[in-house]
Amino acid sequence: MSTDVTGTPGGVGSVAVTAARWVLHIDMDAFFASVEQLTRPTLRGRPVLVGGTGARGVVAGASYEARVFGARSAMPMHQARRLVGGNAVVVPPRGAVYGVLSGEVFDTLRSRIPVLETLSFDEAFGEPAELAGASVAQVHAFCEALRTAVRERTGLVASVGAGTGKQLAKIGSGLAKPDGVRVISPAEQTELLATLPVRKLWGIGPVAEHKLRTLGIETVGAFAALPEAEAASVLGGAVGAVLHRLARGIDDRPVAERAEAKQISAETTFETDIVTLAHLRSAIEDMAESAHRRLVKDGRAARTVVLKLKKSDMSIVTRSFTLPYATEDAATLSAAAQRSALDPQEIGPIRLVGVGYGGLSTVRQESLFPELDRAFTPDQAAEPFASADEDSGEAHLSRALAPHVEDDPTDGVRGALGHGTEAIVAQDSTMPGWFRGMDVTHPDHGHGWVQGAGFGVVTVRFETRSTGPGPTRTFTASDPSLTRADPVDSLS
Repeated sequence: MSTDVTGTPGGVGSVAVTAARWVLHIDMDAFFASVEQLTRPTLRGRPVLVGGTGARGVVAGASYEARVFGARSAMPMHQARRLVGGNAVVVPPRGAVYGVLSGEVFDTLRSRIPVLETLSFDEAFGEPAELAGASVAQVHAFCEALRTAVRERTGLVASVGAGTGKQLAKIGSGLAKPDGVRVISPAEQTELLATLPVRKLWGIGPVAEHKLRTLGIETVGAFAALPEAEAASVLGGAVGAVLHRLARGIDDRPVAERAEAKQISAETTFETDIVTLAHLRSAIEDMAESAHRRLVKDGRAARTVVLKLKKSDMSIVTRSFTLPYATEDAATLSAAAQRSALDPQEIGPIRLVGVGYGGLSTVRQESLFPELDRAFTPDQAAEPFASADEDSGEAHLSRALAPHVEDDPTDGVRGALGHGTEAIVAQDSTMPGWFRGMDVTHPDHGHGWVQGAGFGVVTVRFETRSTGPGPTRTFTASDPSLTRADPVDSLS
């Protein structure tokens, strides 16, 4: 366990240091993999990789046991499996389970920190009012109590960082991992920042890093030593000035609740390219239904339907259809998405399909002719249209809606990967039979998950969060007593 009650190197007199403002960054440790290990106790202590298993599969999460081999999120699954070796356990993501536990985590945090700024569904900022003017020791005690509450409620581990602003709090949580607390006091923040690689500074990406490296600037301290005017000149006026302030430890950005999503969407990358219009229509229907479930949970209606297609050459085509009214009717929204479909025979093979609902509103208006809005025939299909890099009006609309998209993580995996990240390749839902990681139930043995299937048999491990490692049983693949189950039941 890695905790730090000091706040200054060496800990000399640090517990007495106070700050007028303390921001916390709470980050769940290896969230996706930890949830799998929690609900499937057999996996505890084993190198777990969560993600797609196909040729285009991507790692959504890796347990710490897998990370020691170099596996990490967003890495191609084939590369991660090669690094970890034969002991790797690969399971598909279960967004519904992650969503439920995410809700439990945030409910626990909000009971102690009323205003919570969620970054994704496994990390958040908070600024507890009672910590204003508190000492390092008091902040540390608060953070430990917070971690204890989360563990008792969910069984999961969180690491917490604390500092005088968001930047330092996030750095602190990174230093605290795994399973710890790191409080960065005002007395040490300048020295700590100075030694960090410049890339650790929030907002410094590969391009900015390269620009600074060409000037011989590799640490945050070296960047902070630049005159602000020079920093602005190198990185751009407003951005450069803001980053220079962060490098000097000046961060007065408020902690605030996230704004409502501008678009609700769902998208999936397919293991094999879509080359027929019939297959594309099926994929659009699936994505429209998935996005609709999120729309219903959001409680708003949509007026604009955006179809996103990523071709095999990685170019993106977007189309949009705007209704004369905002609606939450699934058939109407799905039909609007289908009207934007483009024939792969004309535009080329498609690897990703996404459907997004924009123009969100709490005001709903019934259609005068709903049967016409819901109807769709193949001759209504769209003509080939401009791709996103051709600056079409629809492309602009798609880009305008794209920032701050908040996908509901309880349905699918795109939300689990965060904003602006392509969905991982999940198991094809149309695949017949059983597959590894599928949740199942049996009238005699209860809830379990498929450990392996093939040659007419399926092996199931029966266990949940509360059972501890469970027994395995093997059945014929056609056994009617073995049925698919709701993944959320593994939390029982």
